[in-house]
Amino acid sequence: MTYQQQLLPMEKVFRDPVHDYVYVQHQVILDLINTSEFQRLRRIKQLGTTSLTFHGAEHSRFGHCLGVYEITRRICDNFERNYPSKVTGDGGWDDHERLVALCAALLHDIGHGPYSHTFEHIFHTDHEALTAQIITSPATEVNQVLRKVAPDFPQQVAAVIQKTYPNPQVVQMISSQIDADRMDYLLRDSYFTGTNYGNFDLTRILRVMRPYKGGITFAMEGMHAVEDYIVSRFQMYMQVYFHPVSRSMEVILDHLLERANVLYQSHAADAEATPHMLLPFFNNNFTLQDYLRLDDGVLNTYFNHWRDSRDQILADLATRFLDRRPLKSARVDQLTQPLLPDLRRLIEQAGFDSHYYTDTNDSYDLPYDAYDPKMKKPRTQIELMQKDGSLLELSTVSDLVRAITGKVSGDQRFFFPKEMLSTQAENDLFKPVYQDFQRYILNDRLILPK
Repeated sequence: MTYQQQLLPMEKVFRDPVHDYVYVQHQVILDLINTSEFQRLRRIKQLGTTSLTFHGAEHSRFGHCLGVYEITRRICDNFERNYPSKVTGDGGWDDHERLVALCAALLHDIGHGPYSHTFEHIFHTDHEALTAQIITSPATEVNQVLRKVAPDFPQQVAAVIQKTYPNPQVVQMISSQIDADRMDYLLRDSYFTGTNYGNFDLTRILRVMRPYKGGITFAMEGMHAVEDYIVSRFQMYMQVYFHPVSRSMEVILDHLLERANVLYQSHAADAEATPHMLLPFFNNNFTLQDYLRLDDGVLNTYFNHWRDSRDQILADLATRFLDRRPLKSARVDQLTQPLLPDLRRLIEQAGFDSHYYTDTNDSYDLPYDAYDPKMKKPRTQIELMQKDGSLLELSTVSDLVRAITGKVSGDQRFFFPKEMLSTQAENDLFKPVYQDFQRYILNDRLILPK
């Protein structure tokens, strides 16, 4: 029996709060889970700063990746049982594709770094490129496991994640507008944040999912389950992912890392608190091994050191982040955008460096987007299959989805120190500045003062 075919003597299970059990049957999957690169994901939170808003959101990328694997496994089981390929090219499921789909599902997020999106912004890393590098680099344990299957198997797995794999069925399992990745993180994030917005009928969606020559489609009778998923996704973005406090903490984290980098580059950093494991990133010259050494705990340890920095801005930002002291924010629109320079001037007058203590942050998302080939990155649209085998795009038959198709949701916010809203500063030198600043804010929005 080849390594590719090798099954465990008895399937292994992981208890999971979302899926009950995650079933592992292949030796290669268990070996991948046991690699150092995959175990690192236990030390990286799935939602970054969101746990500072929803305190239960302490779950890791490790659990999410297991969940995506489990959903993909169930999809493969359904396809093999109900839609097996009988003739090459007939649009059915070829179960020889199972292992590459399962490995891609398991490893799809392995390139994420600590506080990943903020870290990427500061240090210009790309978690998708790093995922492919971890999979294809001979230096990683992940690559050594995958090569036991076949010499070119790591490249096949990376191709699924990079969306260049020749079988669109496999790609769309992992990456489309309704895929194993999104389905797991909506359910998982909803569970751990203590919200119900992300709940939808996963069992029904998997039941109506089916392969065809162009990828994956859904039976027409499953339209309402798909609608429910689309609405759940919309609600999670509005209520959880775009929450102003989480975004505020991301702003502080972003400026904290930026300040540390600036001090290092100007040789003004405290020698005793030098972040040695971050220096390759400050110098823009890091290796894959440098990257894999990082996790949330490494960054938090440096933040703790920086509390005692001689640099007041670095020390204050570190304290604000660790002690959860978010910036306040107000919504901005085209009419009030020109006010921002005046507001930054007032913040400077109150003693804050406006570069580090203010920011604008955009959070927008499309709940559903019909395919547009002119887009830079066109999305795979959701197709419904009728009884005669013909396909209809979801928004053409769903009034609910059509109402939100192409509608951008979200907002732009201006972030500033909470002190600017002080009303208790009777003896404060800056009381007139605070009062002037507050004329510009009403009901969580910037306004034109009268």
